[in-house]
Amino acid sequence: MGKTPVRMKAVIYALSPFQQKVMPGLWKDLPSKIHHKISDNWISATLLLGPLIGTAL
Repeated sequence: MGKTPVRMKAVIYALSPFQQKVMPGLWKDLPSKIHHKISDNWISATLLLGPLIGTAL
């Protein structure tokens, strides 16, 4: 059985500098994301923010 060569095509992906969006999902609905993180981890948020606010006052 002989092996026949298979031609492969190279696919190159490129982004146009005019169509790039820099992290659109990060800024979308940011206040609700922050509220969700704090409400899920309120103990850790209190232990982090307590000393920071206490030393600033």
